[in-house]
Amino acid sequence: MLEVKQVSKLYENQRGVKEIDFSMQRGEIVGFLGPNGAGKTTTMRMITGYINPTRGSIHVDGLSMADHPKKARRKIGYLPETPPLYPEMSVLSYLKFIAKIKDVPARDQKKRIEEVVDKLGLAGRERQIIRHLSKGYKQRLGLAQAIIHKPDLLILDEPTSGLDPKQIIEIRQLIRELGENHTVLLSTHILPEVNAICNRVLIINQGRIVLDENPEHLGQTMADSFEVSLDVKGPADVVIPLVKSVDGVGTVEERRGEEASSGEVVHLHVKSADQTDIREQLFYTLAEAKYPIMEMRRERISLEDVFLRLTTDEQGLQAAEKELELEHKELQALFKQEKHRGKKRAEQAASAQEQENGDNKGGEG
Repeated sequence: MLEVKQVSKLYENQRGVKEIDFSMQRGEIVGFLGPNGAGKTTTMRMITGYINPTRGSIHVDGLSMADHPKKARRKIGYLPETPPLYPEMSVLSYLKFIAKIKDVPARDQKKRIEEVVDKLGLAGRERQIIRHLSKGYKQRLGLAQAIIHKPDLLILDEPTSGLDPKQIIEIRQLIRELGENHTVLLSTHILPEVNAICNRVLIINQGRIVLDENPEHLGQTMADSFEVSLDVKGPADVVIPLVKSVDGVGTVEERRGEEASSGEVVHLHVKSADQTDIREQLFYTLAEAKYPIMEMRRERISLEDVFLRLTTDEQGLQAAEKELELEHKELQALFKQEKHRGKKRAEQAASAQEQENGDNKGGEG
C-alpha cells in the first residue's frame, strides 16, 4: 500500500531526513515515533505530497507521488495535529464542502456524509457550529474529513493530543475500527497508545529509521538478557547465593523500596547471562532445596525502554551528529555552487539583453 524508498529531505540550514526506507501493507496500523525534531512531520508531509523529497521515491498503492501526485493523494486521508476545520461552519456544511473538494461524486455525497457521521459518532450534531464542539468532537470531525473520500491510506498526526482520558479511549477505539478497512500510519508521542493500537512500530531519530518492529517482539529484539522477577520463601543470605549458582544466571539483585524483602520472603530481580530462558532451572534448583517460589514472572523490555535506548544513546547520537555535520557542510557547498551558477546565468542573461538592445538601436539608426 505504501512504499517509501531511500527518501531524503535536505535543507540549507536545518536537519531533514536521510534515506528513510519502509513499506506498509494493507490493514496495518503502524506507530511512528521519534523525539521532537527527529523528522516525523517532514516524513509525513512528503508521504502526503505537501513537500517533495530531495531524493528517493514514494509510492501509494503503486502510484508514484512524483509522477502522479493527484491520483496518489486521492488514496490518502490526512489528519494533521490541528484538524483543518472552519469554526464558523456547521458540521454538515463542512462535510459537504470537504466532500466536494475531495471529488466525491455528487450523487454519492449525501450517502457518504451519512456514513461518516454514523461511523464517527457525529449523529445529532450535524447542525452544530464547529466552534461550539468539544475538543473530542472536533477530532472526530477531523477524522471524518480524512476518510470521507474512502482513502486506502490514513496518516494521523497526534490524533489524541489534548484530549481528556475518556476522549482518548473513544478516539483510540475509532482508530482501531478504521484500521479494519484502511492502512494507518499513526504519529504519536504517547507510547502506551502504540501498544494499545498498533501492530508495528517505527522509531525515527536524527532523521533516520532506527527501529522497525512488532511491539510484541521488542523484548526479543532489544533485550540482551532474559529477566525474571522472583519471590522466594526463605532467608535472603541462603536464597540469593543459591539463585546465583543456577546455570545461566548472570546477575541477581534484591529488590528494594516498596517491594523490599520482608519476613520470610525474598524479592529478587534475576538476569540471565545471555538470552536463555532460566525459569525451569530456577524452579528445579529452588524446589530441590525446599525453598518454595511464591511468584515468578518474566520481565519484558517496555516500548519506553526501547525508545529511550534508541534516542538517547550517546555514541549513536555523536556519530549521527558528526555525519549530519559533514552532510550539512556538503549541502552548504552545493547551495553556494547553485547560487553562483544562478548569479552567472543572470549576468549572462543581462549581457545578452544589453547586446540585443544595442543591436536594435543600431538597426534603427
